[in-house]
Amino acid sequence: MDIKEAKDKLAAYQKKAAAYLHALELLNFDGATSAPRGAAAARGETMATLSGELYALSTSNEVAELLLFLESERKKLTAEEDRTVYLLLKDSKKNAKIPRDLYIAYRAQVVRADDVWHRAKESSDYALFSPELEKIIEMKKEIAGYVEPDSDPYDYCLHEYEEKLDSEKLDAFFGTLRERISPLLSSISKTPQIDNAIRNGFFPSKDQEKLSLYLMDLIGLDPEHVALSTTEHPFTISLGSHLDERITTHYYEDDFASSMYSVIHEGGHALYETGCDDRYVFTVLDEGTSMSIHESQSRFYENIIGRSRAFCTLVFPKIREIFPEQMKGYCAEDLFRSVNRVEPSLIRTEADEVTYCFHIMIRYELEKRLMLGDLTVKELPHEWNRLYKEYLGVEVPTDKEGVLQDTHWSGGMIGYFPSYALGNAYGAQFYREMKKEIDVEKCILSGDFAPINEWNRKNIWQYGKLYTPDELIRRITGGSFDPSAYADYLTEKYGEIYGL
Repeated sequence: MDIKEAKDKLAAYQKKAAAYLHALELLNFDGATSAPRGAAAARGETMATLSGELYALSTSNEVAELLLFLESERKKLTAEEDRTVYLLLKDSKKNAKIPRDLYIAYRAQVVRADDVWHRAKESSDYALFSPELEKIIEMKKEIAGYVEPDSDPYDYCLHEYEEKLDSEKLDAFFGTLRERISPLLSSISKTPQIDNAIRNGFFPSKDQEKLSLYLMDLIGLDPEHVALSTTEHPFTISLGSHLDERITTHYYEDDFASSMYSVIHEGGHALYETGCDDRYVFTVLDEGTSMSIHESQSRFYENIIGRSRAFCTLVFPKIREIFPEQMKGYCAEDLFRSVNRVEPSLIRTEADEVTYCFHIMIRYELEKRLMLGDLTVKELPHEWNRLYKEYLGVEVPTDKEGVLQDTHWSGGMIGYFPSYALGNAYGAQFYREMKKEIDVEKCILSGDFAPINEWNRKNIWQYGKLYTPDELIRRITGGSFDPSAYADYLTEKYGEIYGL
């Protein structure tokens, strides 16, 4: 086999694998949005079968030999081809270590667990969901033992979302955040609370949808490649490639800001994906480099942009146009202060920027203990409630507002939550660099997001998975990851808001 033939085979393999993933993602999206409840079991069987075919393809002797040959010919590969071979070979070797029956059973389990989670959350019935989560934890531990027998099982989970990330690094990161954010939160708690009345009222879903479409257009989402749906828990998914992005939201008719910021958040994910270079379509490079970098984009648009005074000034006239009665007597400054109100709360997705990372710290501690065997699934609600009282000073009234609020564990996404906190910090560091080149506030006030989006496309989006997070940060900043940028951002912003 010569190098040209090998490269052709590599392209054909990736295209076939992408087709299987496309089908799986479509089924996953349908299950989370419009599929009838009774279809979950049949959908799970189909997805398990497709997962088995993808497993067989990725671990076949033919693919292994192809990738090993290309690895031996690295000098004849471009940087993109070399990175592609590395990622595919890494994935192939990982899958080959997992028994096929376990791989397929796990895929079926997360489909079943997600369906049960929806039912359990609706009725606040943790006992209904508990057996499904227990199976996921057991399977995750078993898989970790096969793939990374020398690592602790939680570090394996972290590696699925960010290469080389481990508990030791996260402990240090969260320790740094706690040192800076806890005093800020304490100072804010001693000041008069911001009025939140602008968010109270009745906001029909159909009108909120108008606001959603306006926001999507405003931040630069391409309607030819990005569509909006509703679901219990907002998310973004790429269907086959970055050319088909689906974002979702959930409308609460007593609070328009909830959906407003979920649309901007998920829109940030979609901007990242659609900004990937088109030549990466149907390749392993056609996605964000890690979930932490992905969350840096979603949290950047949701918070650094979306909760800025400039953005609130820009969008308030549209909000008043859509909700004229509800907005009587209010102005843009009322909106700005309301959406930046700092108050310990129950729901992570509704949390302000200052308390948000405490929500992540709680989940990080709990899922780490679950994977290490220091906490049982049965004990999880009690520990959840205890930590919310300890970290945030709030009582958890029901499991729906507590341990059942997030969808991640039902989908097997153990190890994902730290990505949000890291994303906050990455985003603040990127923002610090962006401001050196463009007047971000001026762009926002004028409603011209093109310069902001172009900076992100040039520095982050276009590369897909070509660079590691560390490499990307060094290319952008000239240095290493610096969590103090996020702490500085919070201190400056909320010091001004609360007059500290």
